[in-house]
Amino acid sequence: MLKRSVRLMWFGAAFACGMALAVAGWAPPPVLAQGTVTAFVGATLVDGTGAAPVDNGVVLVRDGRIAAVGRAAAVTIPAGATQVDLRGKTLLPGFVNAHGHVDDPMGTRANLERQLTLYGRYGITSVLSLGEETGAGADLRGDARGRARLYFAGPVVDGNTSEAAATAADKTVAFKPDWVKIRVDDNNGAGMKMPRAASKAAIDRAHAAALPVAAHMYYLEDAKQLLRDGIDLLAHSVRDQPVDQELINLARERNVCLVPTLMRDMSIFVYESTPAFFSDPFFLKYSNQATVKTLTSPERQAQVRNNPNTARFKKVLELGSQNMMRMKNGGVKIAMGTDSGAANRFQGYFEHMELELMVKAGLTPMQAIVAATGDAAACIKRQGMVGTLQPGAWADLAVYTASPAADIRSTRTLESVWVSGQRIP
Repeated sequence: MLKRSVRLMWFGAAFACGMALAVAGWAPPPVLAQGTVTAFVGATLVDGTGAAPVDNGVVLVRDGRIAAVGRAAAVTIPAGATQVDLRGKTLLPGFVNAHGHVDDPMGTRANLERQLTLYGRYGITSVLSLGEETGAGADLRGDARGRARLYFAGPVVDGNTSEAAATAADKTVAFKPDWVKIRVDDNNGAGMKMPRAASKAAIDRAHAAALPVAAHMYYLEDAKQLLRDGIDLLAHSVRDQPVDQELINLARERNVCLVPTLMRDMSIFVYESTPAFFSDPFFLKYSNQATVKTLTSPERQAQVRNNPNTARFKKVLELGSQNMMRMKNGGVKIAMGTDSGAANRFQGYFEHMELELMVKAGLTPMQAIVAATGDAAACIKRQGMVGTLQPGAWADLAVYTASPAADIRSTRTLESVWVSGQRIP
């Protein structure tokens, strides 16, 4: 954690044992152990915890992890260290998407690598994919060379009985995922909702395998029941009615986070006309122009305008945004997530728009940043590993020419991204 008082962090032989030593401001700068070190110098540091930014900071990186962080006057840079001059820039942890999708329906490693590279180029350096990943996803877990880190949930668990859901959960657990996902939603009456006995069986089976469970949900009463049954992550906002104190209490008591996925709801109606972001240079830098061409065709836009869900989801987005703030103000932790990667939900870019919508709903820019960094990491059970500038965490860094802590739209000034201390081309 960065604090206004000087805080020195030291990693030497103790680093190999996973230990860190914090030293108060008056102590002499630490002497770092020998080894190749990269020093990111001169930037304003926003550490992902909500602490005040630190000017003229230094982040030392060794073997892909942060070895020390603090004010320049307090951190000794070892002789021979490679220095990256970031004077005038703002340095943040890479963003963590707590609900994305990196699907591998064809099981191809190249397809997943392409998607994870796209996320990484937009500064999203960790993704919890709540999709249908199987073999290729398992192979890529932990391999973050030049792309975002992947954490995945494997095949979504379903079933109409407790026995069927338990069997499905066992099949998903066999992929050794990081999470298990279930869906409890009837798609506005168009489908059959997973019965409570089945969802409870899936949760219990996953927990027996020491795996946390995320739930796709829509209705307030379902969210309450899922919390009573032990769910570990609410992967969407409640969108049928305002949340009540009972839901807030249930989530807070179990320390369960909410992932609002506001951009998921916007994606239902935003293509009724040509959205303004289609002209954003930051979007155009890596966008799929074939998809853009399809979405801007008059025929496609007419289909969206005539879809009854278009008008409905404009209200759904508003209610979901309000419920996010009710949960936040009630003490529930919020994690940034977008449901990007599904059809017409642009990976990497949608995360920046999500932050903008979160601020529009009432979060401060710093609160939105924390929801996309330190809190998101904690919500997906990766606290201290990603999402913060602290010793021992992976050196997943994003450099901006303007400060997102002052204006959340400044995330679009992204200049460079580093994963494990290595710059993404």
